[in-house]
Formats: sequence, structure tokens, C-alpha cells
Amino acid sequence: MATVPASLAGSFQGSFAYFSIKDRLPQILTRVIDTLHRHKNEFFEEHGEKGIEAEKNTISILSKLRNELQTDKPLVPLDDKLPDVPLWNQYLEYQQNLLDGNEQPSWFQSPWLYVECYMYRRIHEALVHNPPIDDYDVFKEAKVQSFFESQQAIIALCTYLQEILKNIEDLDEKQLQEEFFKLLQVSLWGNKCDLSISAGEDNSQKASPLKSLDNLKTFILVDDMESIWSLLINNKKRRTSEEITRVDIVLDNAGYELITDLVLANFLLSSKLVTEIHFHGKCIPWYVSDTTKQDFNWTIKQLQSANNRWMSRCGMNWEGSIKKGVWVYHDHMFWTLPHEFCSMAQVATDLYTELQKSRLIIFKGDLNYRKLTGDRKWEFTVPFHQALNKFHPAPLCSLRTLKSDVQVGLKPGQGEQFVTSEPDWMICGKYGVVQFDASL
Repeated sequence: MATVPASLAGSFQGSFAYFSIKDRLPQILTRVIDTLHRHKNEFFEEHGEKGIEAEKNTISILSKLRNELQTDKPLVPLDDKLPDVPLWNQYLEYQQNLLDGNEQPSWFQSPWLYVECYMYRRIHEALVHNPPIDDYDVFKEAKVQSFFESQQAIIALCTYLQEILKNIEDLDEKQLQEEFFKLLQVSLWGNKCDLSISAGEDNSQKASPLKSLDNLKTFILVDDMESIWSLLINNKKRRTSEEITRVDIVLDNAGYELITDLVLANFLLSSKLVTEIHFHGKCIPWYVSDTTKQDFNWTIKQLQSANNRWMSRCGMNWEGSIKKGVWVYHDHMFWTLPHEFCSMAQVATDLYTELQKSRLIIFKGDLNYRKLTGDRKWEFTVPFHQALNKFHPAPLCSLRTLKSDVQVGLKPGQGEQFVTSEPDWMICGKYGVVQFDASL
């Protein structure tokens, strides 16, 4: 058995992990503090003096957190009494046990994936400790803004979907495949819109996403679309009328990217490639723009009430799919733990069992890719299957634009060529992968 390489960490000076912990994470904390400060009057109007007091205390906790991060202090256990606290604190102990006796896990010395997740969980803890603002989503404003600034692209996508649906019964297999490939790529490139990478700066999608697909094709470094298509079409051909074919989508960002995922889901159902779709989002605000249940419901309501007929048609249809039970939303706490996915079977057996019912799991985005591959310093040519480290609940694929220092499954020499010609190729969001693993 080949050994598993070391985790990416901030201790590698000059690495993207180091830059993220040094610059990006403190920036995100500063933005959170600023957001709370700007909403002081709102907290006062809703909750009186208690609201102001809670805002002050939360800001004070977050300022202390920012200082701990910037001075590489040891990580401390969580203490907010939420159900995931024992798992977080066990994970801290596990990290402690990996070190020599005298060392303690700290911001720059511990795995980047862990400390980044830990920061978002500590932001949540600061709010939980301060009712009545304990359920306030500090990232909501940024997510809403990103949604509204992507209106043109959303209209273009909803219009395109409604056009396809009009004639979907008449499409032959080749045409169906073409539309599937298009919408899969739209969902892939929707992942460029990530607010945690831009530290909350505007990154909305302004133009029609369909017009640029041909130009973007050359930026897909691994393209397993054919394999995904044959899995789906063969399932469809073999299915008896009573049978359920389920696809799971593990969501990433709210806003424009979520729309691209919902459009893909609508197409999969309407084309009868699948019979039900299960979405998985986050149970707390996470990585600035990740989708929570509130974001999911808010997005569908926004579309329903839009003054564009195709947007509102999409919104009505999607609400209908939820009511019929052919769209199901889940938010298991495992998605906001620091664990890589290969430990899901042990840590969250119920979720792993649930995912085993799926015919295909689509993992969206960079964080899911990092957790799939353990966020380690893999060689570029290591097969995707190997990097998954025995995580195989069902056939799965990753739709991801590259925004961090991990990439596997490349052809010999492909990664090295980029290292020379384009040093920031792994973090600039310009390249994407559609990577498939048929599982065991």
C-alpha cells in the first residue's frame, strides 16, 4: 500500500496554504467584524440593548480569534454545547497526538484544511455564545449581493432551460447527451463564483454562461463527461417503471453557482435520466458563500417572485419538485466538520449509508475536492481513485475549478508543464476538472 503524503499546511512558507492563513483568513474575519458592526442598529431595533450587547461581545470574541490566528497561537477546544462539539474536540486531540509531546496544534503548523474549517466553526461559536443574535448569518449579505449581481446570467440560464424543456421529449440520445454536457459544464464553471477565495469581493457572473462554453473547453484538465453520461444513460435504459434512480449533489456556493446546480438537476429529472435528486448543503454558515437550507429556500423564493417569466417558471417548478418529494434537501453536520471524506464511514455512518443509495454523487467545488483527496501533497499523476483513500459510497464525480494546491489524475508531464508556464494555475480558478470514479 502506497503511503499517503503529508497534508498541506501553512508551515510551508510561500505556499497557497501559508498565504491563505496569513492574509485571506484574517481578511475574512475583518469582514465579519465589519458586517456585525454595520448591522448594530438592526440588532438594536430587533432586540434592544440585548442586541447591542450581543454584537459587542461577538466582535470582541472575533477580534481575539483574529489575533490568535495572526500570532499562531495553539488551537483551543470548542465549548458552545452544539451536537458537533465532541467530534471537533476529539479531532483536536487527534491532531495533538500526531505531534511530539511538547508541541500543540496551532494555526500555521496544523493542516490547512483543518484550521480553515476550524475558523468558520469558531465564527459560528462566537455567535452561538451571544443570543439573541445567535442565528444571524454573517455571510448572508454577501451571498444575496452575489445573487443579484448575477441576474443577467441567471435569466439567460433559466430561459435556456425552459427552451430545452419545451422539446425534451423529442430529443434523441445524441441531442440529450449534448445538452447534458452543456449543463454539466455550466455547473462546473459556476464554481468560479466563490466568495471565500475572493475574501468576499465581488465575483458575480455577468454574461450568459452558455456563450463561453466552447472557449472554456480547453481549460478542462480532466474531462470524464463521457463516463458520467454512459453511467446515467445505461441506468435509464435498464430502469423498470417502479425503480428509483437517485443522484446526489453535494452543493458548494449559494448564489449563481446554486442556480447552475438546480438547472442541471431540473434537466436530469425532466430528461428521465434520474427519478430523484438529493441535495446536500451546510447546516451552519460556512466558507463565506456555501449554501445553507435558508439560502436554498431563499433562492427558490426569489426566482418564484422574479418579474422574468422564465425565472419565475423555474422557481415554481422547483418548489413543485420539493413538494412532490423528487427533490430532497439534507444538511448533515458532517459537511461542516474538519474530517476528510475517507473517514465518513466511521464518523458519520448514517450519512455514508444514505449516500450508498445514490447512483451518482456529484461533488461541487474546491472544498469538497480537498476533502475527497485529503488536501494532501499528492503527485499530479496519482489516480483520482487512489487519492480518495477508500471513500466509495457510490460512483462519484467532482466538478471543480482549481483554487487550491491539490490536483490528481493528470497525464504525465501535464502538471509540470503548467508549473513552468503558469505558476498560479492551481489557484486562479481558470482551470477546471470533471473527474469521475466508478467506485468499487
